[in-house]
Amino acid sequence: MDKFKFKLIGEKLKAIIMNKKDINLSPSEIASYLKKIKKKDEDLFYEYIKKLPSDILGEVLLEFPESLKEDAIKHLPPQKLKDIIEELESDDAVDLIKDIEEIDKILERKVYESLSEEDKKDIQKLSIYEENQAGAYMQLEVFEANIDETIEDAIKRLRKLKEEEELENIQQVYVVDSDHHLKAIIPLSDLITFDFKKKFKDIIKDSKFEPITVRASEPIEDVIKKFEDYDLPVIAVVDDNGKLLGRITSDDIIDLIEEQATEQIYNLAGVEDEAEEEDDIKIVTKKRAWWLFVNLWTAILASIVIGLFDETIQKYVALAILMPIVASMGGNAGTQSLTVVVRKLAIGQIDWDNAKDAIIKETLIALFNGLIFAIVMGVIAWIWFNDNLLGVVIAIAMVINLLAAGFFGAVIPLLLKKAGADPAVGSSVVLTTVTDVVGFFAFLGLAKIILIN
Repeated sequence: MDKFKFKLIGEKLKAIIMNKKDINLSPSEIASYLKKIKKKDEDLFYEYIKKLPSDILGEVLLEFPESLKEDAIKHLPPQKLKDIIEELESDDAVDLIKDIEEIDKILERKVYESLSEEDKKDIQKLSIYEENQAGAYMQLEVFEANIDETIEDAIKRLRKLKEEEELENIQQVYVVDSDHHLKAIIPLSDLITFDFKKKFKDIIKDSKFEPITVRASEPIEDVIKKFEDYDLPVIAVVDDNGKLLGRITSDDIIDLIEEQATEQIYNLAGVEDEAEEEDDIKIVTKKRAWWLFVNLWTAILASIVIGLFDETIQKYVALAILMPIVASMGGNAGTQSLTVVVRKLAIGQIDWDNAKDAIIKETLIALFNGLIFAIVMGVIAWIWFNDNLLGVVIAIAMVINLLAAGFFGAVIPLLLKKAGADPAVGSSVVLTTVTDVVGFFAFLGLAKIILIN
């Protein structure tokens, strides 16, 4: 953020605090500004969060990294937190109340008990779902109409709700029967084309209004796939009997996809996504050091394998020169397979039961590449050291290592998933160990048999 933009956001933020309307400033911009303010002047930071309107502060808190959010919550009075939760949409309100509970259970109880009965019920409804279920990402705020209601009456109700700011981002009408079963979803752009005197039951016969739904208990991966398949801005959530519960919006799905992608990229590199959002160097250093410590022991294991062949290396110095090539090629081939499989697991394309084709594909690709680069490296080693047997050794080792890399690059994340662990976490460390050990053992073992003995 440059100095001009920083100053501009500061002026706009002061205008918002002074209750000036029509100030165009996004929650993420405010969050970025306050993060910088916190570093320079903590007292000013706390003053801002206490004075910001509750409807804006709620959205800003959700943009903060965990440590900053925790700090802000600790400095906000229970009444302010109550006002914030009441302003948030139901899914965001549940997220915030859970954050408060993790920080201070007594404070969470105090805030929760001060909420209206309606808000309490909404929080209870959404809190029963696991993090990987569709219901956990559901908003309860929907505009519904009974099949026996006229379009005119529904539009009057919608107008009133909008004026009272009870509903936001309404794009569709959810048509339900007397038992609350979802019968149709009608976009507002289509609704205004009908005779307002007609009842909904007279217009929902058109198949284009047939609802696309997800069950609240469905895995969120299935919901993401439906958004992609049908290009939806919003999707209805129903229970197992087809009764309307709420909706999931595309912006929440986009945030989730971005969050998952970021998490996987960080985890593959052995860093934690939440830690990387922090500004405290000590926290980030500590988190990264753990994975470096694990990697150190795997590197020692690979070194032990090399140590088994120390006499072979002493007799044939060229082996030491070529060893990094074998390890590097295996590591890169394995990472390719690993990345593809982790992505497929993340978007629900494969699981343990139907992964056979993916494993075979990745193994064959690695094998073919192994054969290609075995020939290339065999010729290079032969010319480089004027030794045809050395070329044979590195060629065979290259095939073995790339074959193992492709196979284990596909299998390791599947095994971690099967065991209930995140396949992106730790896969790269395990894979590097496997490719190094297999590569060095194959290369040096073959060298001992063919070149020395």
